Amino acid sequence: MLNKVFTVLECSRVFSLPMTILSWLVVFTYSALEGGNIGYGLLALVGISLAHLATNVLDDYFDYKSLIKQADFDKKEYLKNCQKTKCRYLVAGFFKESDVLILACTYLGLAALTGLFFFLKCGIGVVYFALAGGLIAVLYSFLSKLKLSEAAVALAYGPALFGGVYYVMTKTYSWEVILLSLPTMFMTVILLYIHTVMDFEYDRKEDKQTLATSFDSPLDALVVLKWLLVAAYVSPLLLCIFDILDWQVMLVYLTIPLAVDMYKSMVDFTVNPKSVPENRWFHFPMENKERLIKLNAWAFMIRMYQSRNLMVYFSLLLSLAAVLALG
Repeated sequence: MLNKVFTVLECSRVFSLPMTILSWLVVFTYSALEGGNIGYGLLALVGISLAHLATNVLDDYFDYKSLIKQADFDKKEYLKNCQKTKCRYLVAGFFKESDVLILACTYLGLAALTGLFFFLKCGIGVVYFALAGGLIAVLYSFLSKLKLSEAAVALAYGPALFGGVYYVMTKTYSWEVILLSLPTMFMTVILLYIHTVMDFEYDRKEDKQTLATSFDSPLDALVVLKWLLVAAYVSPLLLCIFDILDWQVMLVYLTIPLAVDMYKSMVDFTVNPKSVPENRWFHFPMENKERLIKLNAWAFMIRMYQSRNLMVYFSLLLSLAAVLALG
């Protein structure tokens, strides 16, 4: 039974939840310091996490349906590609299509129950944020085919998440939390964009359209990553300018060396996808290294870890800044 639970969570890409939890932590901290309901904030995390997992599962399902329609699709070749973690369990036959749909509906159903609770307790405002999140969860796979995956993630992890959590905790709307969402929103989009840059060649072969494949090469595509990083580090200044937080937001600039290191690592990857950056102390945590090396996936995953860890440290420092400024 326990093994089955772990398998379900792995197929749901539970490893991607930190980006949801850390984004939530920033607005939860801010809302709690503004007198918000802590219990409602914690329950909101449950609902948001369930919606996130539903999005992952539905994205895999629709990607799989697109894959098997391709005339030249070869299951064996696909499974040989260590970078293609999405829908591997479907391709390998571990799960049936109907099982995946049931799992997605279960996640969405439980998320809807938390939304119903908040509707009864907090009012109609919950519906607007829940609809935004629900539509993104269901339509994400289709939006990604229109080069809108980054825009969808920005909306989900910006106004929808921050505005929704603040509303259920305080029962009020706030434009300030929308500005508060910008720094971590950019960091979350960066995490997604790095993945698409590293999948550039595979996506081109599969004729999958992404923002990264709009460019002539993965190296050219890094210009978007550069501007996303600039936006992530400029946006905290808005929190000072509009008196949302104070000078403590400058703490996030401690992560700039990690961002520079990650960008250089991505440049190296575009030149040689098998290159592995020097392992530095600030790369922690880097789990499952030995297994990933055996699977020839380390060059890919170390960069995913770099981007994830940057987002984690950045969000933790921004949360700390909120405590120091408002506490």
